Amino acid sequence: MQEEIASWLHKIRNGDRAALAQAITLCENTLPHKQEQGFQLLDAAYALSGESIRVGITGTPGAGKSTFIEAYGLYLVSRGHKVAVLAVDPSSSISKGSILGDKTRMERLSVHPDAFIRPSPSGNKLGGVSARTAEAIILCEAAGYDYILVETVGVGQSETLVKDLSDIFVLVAQPGAGDELQGIKRGIMEMADLVLVNKNDGSLAQSARLTYSQLSNAVHLFPPAPHGIPKEVKKISSINHKGMEDVYTFIGKFYTDIKNSGWLQKARAASEEARFESYTREAVWKQLQQDPLFKERYRRLQQQVLNKQSYAYKAAEEVMKNLRLSGDQ
Repeated sequence: MQEEIASWLHKIRNGDRAALAQAITLCENTLPHKQEQGFQLLDAAYALSGESIRVGITGTPGAGKSTFIEAYGLYLVSRGHKVAVLAVDPSSSISKGSILGDKTRMERLSVHPDAFIRPSPSGNKLGGVSARTAEAIILCEAAGYDYILVETVGVGQSETLVKDLSDIFVLVAQPGAGDELQGIKRGIMEMADLVLVNKNDGSLAQSARLTYSQLSNAVHLFPPAPHGIPKEVKKISSINHKGMEDVYTFIGKFYTDIKNSGWLQKARAASEEARFESYTREAVWKQLQQDPLFKERYRRLQQQVLNKQSYAYKAAEEVMKNLRLSGDQ
């Protein structure tokens, strides 16, 4: 097994994109023996990770987020970077399938030798999608991708999830004057470190300038971010590949500043601690489920909660009481 893992990791580090894709698929597998193999690979790759800029990207409907990601991704590879695009869509967990359209939406970037595009991981819950994406980031970084673009595809909680996975969070907005301001949730604006007004071209250029002005005024109304760096608003045209250098400069300086201040290390450490806690809970729960007596007691208490015979907190206390009694025996 160890030789197989070493060989796999060697292929990943040497730029074998097929091996990288297979490794990510392995880590998404729910079969116990596959999971064990996936975790061994992650354990070997973990020490090689961490050396990338992780950019979270969300956008209002119709803002041209995918067009921006392709334009910016192509700019990055032209600057000598290796770029990985990972999509996050918790809604895919309904069918437990993945989004297959990412590569067709980014035709030029997907065939570039220095780019890697991965559809949304499947999962049966939001936390599962988060864990799988975090694992994909580790593997991509081990493969030498120094710029990770994490894209929200679904709506709702995915913005918070992507924010937690990234170093800088970017919101792509479309021209729409006051209407655009109404369409952006306050929480997303508050999370964003950089707001990009897309489609600053052709007949929409004037509207883009007005939206830029309004959003520039709006960002000052939000409280300062924990890292202390003020939000910025910029105009871009993804279809004409304009404004990419300005975005690149801002993100580069932002990353350098949070790294020098210690914020980057602090934020990433908090994410790792949360992931460790999540894996521990999952492991403990899985172990408990293997005990027939625990399962019987748990189902009995669960039914009491459903029948309103016991409040959930009280039933949980009873579960812990039973565990303590079992430990004393």
